[in-house]
Amino acid sequence: VQLQASGGGLLQAGGSLRLSCAASGRTFSTYTWFRQAPGKEREFVAAIRWSTRMTYYANSVRGRFTLSRDNAKNTVYLQMNGLKPEDTAVYYCAAADRVYASSFQSTEGIYDSWGQGTQVTVSS
Repeated sequence: VQLQASGGGLLQAGGSLRLSCAASGRTFSTYTWFRQAPGKEREFVAAIRWSTRMTYYANSVRGRFTLSRDNAKNTVYLQMNGLKPEDTAVYYCAAADRVYASSFQSTEGIYDSWGQGTQVTVSS
């Protein structure tokens, strides 16, 4: 089972970008995006529960980022609007077999599969 993350790029502040996380081979219960900025620890960005489509967002992105999923393509999308320079990071998607309480979704150890990172660079 593989996760394929894509959609990163270079853009100016205020712009929009859509990241994709495609799973091959199976569907997971929870899909989550993390990001890691240079010199910083990886942090939780947003999560979606596949069956219910419930979404969870970090305070720093709530209202600007939106998660969605495409059942037919087995893909999760992270729509990022109003991008800021502080959003610059490598974005990683991760997936878990189970549904966990929202308080655990930022815990990297619960995830069963990780995609490669995709770079998002926002210039001021």
